[in-house]
Amino acid sequence: MSALPEPLERLIEELMRLPGVGQKTAGRLAHHILRSPRVEAEALASAIREVREKLGPCRECGNLTDMELCRLCTDASRDRRMLCVVEDAANIQTIERSREYRGLYHVLGGALSPLRGVTATDLSIAALLERTRKQDFEEIVIATDSDVEGEATAHYLLRLLKPMGVKVTRIATGLPVGSDLEYADELTLGRALAGRREM
Repeated sequence: MSALPEPLERLIEELMRLPGVGQKTAGRLAHHILRSPRVEAEALASAIREVREKLGPCRECGNLTDMELCRLCTDASRDRRMLCVVEDAANIQTIERSREYRGLYHVLGGALSPLRGVTATDLSIAALLERTRKQDFEEIVIATDSDVEGEATAHYLLRLLKPMGVKVTRIATGLPVGSDLEYADELTLGRALAGRREM
């Protein structure tokens, strides 16, 4: 039998559903919410409710938006000759923080994974191909994860996009900045060597 009141225990259980949140972190978060002024706790609950009710996929790219088209698709300053393909809308924010890419995006909604039953029809690959046919992209950057599913998805997309006459590139993988070679695994080091460039 738990020493916690049932509502607090339920909150901890719900917080543990969040990625990377274990029991200790969920407990700390729950107690923080409990100690916070009522208005802050209600603002958090309201923000969660609002994000679920008002956000949906952009009609064009699949990014999260509260309008029909997201801010990136309607931004006239974006380079409309480039398209970056990502697995998830959260990946867009990661790429945007780098400030190295100024093109458009396309969200697949996941990666191919036969073991989990995710096939090409479960992803927005057909929409990507249609978009590529309609728009005159000079380059499509495949920015899927470097895990097995992401690599399989990248190769699958390459086979579909290459015959369309568009330049298809893949984001580089390798050693993180500031890391030591002695701590790199063989696969990461191998990719870093294969993706080397002239200085």
